[in-house]
Amino acid sequence: MPTSDKQLSAEQSRQIADTIREEIARRRISRQSLAELAKLSLSTLEKVLGGRRPFTLATTVRLEQALGVSLRKTPEGPAPAATANGEVAPDGLGAYSRRAVAWIEGTYVTVRPSFGDKDAIFAYRTEITWDNAASSLVFHESERQDAAFTQFGEVAVPNQSRHIYLVTNRHGQHRLITVAHLAISGEMYGIITTLLAGRGSLLTPIAAPIAYLPIKMVAHPTFGRVSPDDPNYSLYRQHLRRTTDESFALFLPG
Repeated sequence: MPTSDKQLSAEQSRQIADTIREEIARRRISRQSLAELAKLSLSTLEKVLGGRRPFTLATTVRLEQALGVSLRKTPEGPAPAATANGEVAPDGLGAYSRRAVAWIEGTYVTVRPSFGDKDAIFAYRTEITWDNAASSLVFHESERQDAAFTQFGEVAVPNQSRHIYLVTNRHGQHRLITVAHLAISGEMYGIITTLLAGRGSLLTPIAAPIAYLPIKMVAHPTFGRVSPDDPNYSLYRQHLRRTTDESFALFLPG
């Protein structure tokens, strides 16, 4: 049997299914979205999660790449060197301690211009939490109208720039958000650089202002594509304009 088609044991399959269900619940993504990210059919994903089919190595690797986590347990052994620092992030993320960045943790209403409607605002939920396994802050998006493009990744907080970076890296494809944080009120303002999906397989680099509002600031948050007649539109627009009006981000003419 080819290595990629090797079936995992019943116990391994059960452990992997449990881990995937936990990740789905924690990130608030649908099984359909995960199947699309892993390039699997929803039927296949449902069968392996339900125990009706064992995991194969190829399926497991695809799911690991989609989730950005290891699903296969490694043999017990000495603790890796990275854990020696306890609750301290890797150097590549700024070597910050959990206590030093606790003020960033929380749930935010995230707003940016809609890429498909010049008069609308796109809004979704972002949670920033500490991940013990990664020993760093991580972020997870939810409540996105375009669920297939839901993002999650690492949070870098280097002392040198005093900015916060939300970084998505999937198979070498990056999305970067750079924001400044207001210590007293908790908002974050900055710029998102990503790819705009066009017709067919066309992808175009795009940059736009973005704002993160602590969810307690919005009494009844609206998510999805927010049009001018929505009760939250004026508030969202006010914060987006603040991004550029107060020079949290600059957009220079060509």
